[in-house]
Amino acid sequence: VQLVESGGGLVQPGGSLRLSCAASGFTLSIYTMTWHRQAPGKERELVATINNNGRSINYSDSVKGRFTISRDNAKNTVYLQMNSLKPEDTAVYYCYTPRGIGLWGQGTQVTVSS
Repeated sequence: VQLVESGGGLVQPGGSLRLSCAASGFTLSIYTMTWHRQAPGKERELVATINNNGRSINYSDSVKGRFTISRDNAKNTVYLQMNSLKPEDTAVYYCYTPRGIGLWGQGTQVTVSS
């Protein structure tokens, strides 16, 4: 049972990345899923939330209008499309499910720099 994030990397300011979070060993379709990020020296913060059917979505003020969370339950995967990236978006990005006692992925590094 695990979550595996991918899609991170180095991108210039104003660029885009699409993160994926693939679940294995369980079906994530019944769970609300969230993306979080943690920058060096800072606490982990909630970035985006999507409910089980994708009809209820929320974003932190810092990413609203630039990031889009989505899910494909048939592929057992959740996505985070990140546009208009800023240096302050640099962080390790994690997905999370409340399944059981809660399950985190290992994280994927996003670096926004020229």
